[in-house]
Amino acid sequence: MFLQSFHSSYQDSISISAEQGSDFAKSVSNDFNPIHDTASKRFCVPGDLLFALVLQRYGLSKEMSFNFSGMVSADTALCFPPAVGEHFRVIDQRGKCYLEVSRGGESVANMGLIEQLVKVYVLFSGQNFPHILVPLMAQEQVMINPERPLVIYDSMSLRLDRLTLTKPTVELAGTSLRVDGKRGEAQLQFRFMDQGRVVGHGVKNLILSGLREYKQDAIDRMVADYLGRTG
Repeated sequence: MFLQSFHSSYQDSISISAEQGSDFAKSVSNDFNPIHDTASKRFCVPGDLLFALVLQRYGLSKEMSFNFSGMVSADTALCFPPAVGEHFRVIDQRGKCYLEVSRGGESVANMGLIEQLVKVYVLFSGQNFPHILVPLMAQEQVMINPERPLVIYDSMSLRLDRLTLTKPTVELAGTSLRVDGKRGEAQLQFRFMDQGRVVGHGVKNLILSGLREYKQDAIDRMVADYLGRTG
């Protein structure tokens, strides 16, 4: 599968270097979040890469949920269980959990389909900022810290009506932002499409920290800086 260059495998674990994680974020997800820069002191492995690795190893189920419980640093040895049921965890060698997965319904291990779905989902997922989050923050008149922007991938779930897909795509279906002091919880609803028909739905949840009063000039600079990174 196309994920081979984005991780290193060992007997009972895998690891992801800063270069591998950053390359996946930028070349596959089109995600230029600074925490995925190789030189970032707060570097973390993209959650979308962990999502992709789970599907590659265990297949795609009609119903799946992913709950991220920690930020994965570069070169962390991650233990993916050799055999799984409806619920399983991805942990490090000390037992710290980074990802909890639940799944149900029919499953398939069609790598061609899984690669298609992974690519369209992570490309959608990587567009959080500025296209989706800036309008949400403007609506609620709050913003993340422009000096230390931090948006954390909290969880994601999907439900597919069928697993016989020809050319799946993902599109935004709705958004919301709940603010509680300096913390915000953003929810992005999306749907899976195939040949013009809705074939499934999903929800992605994000945590925004360090919220403060919305200032348009600061947002404009942050957006310009982000878009400058994509060039």
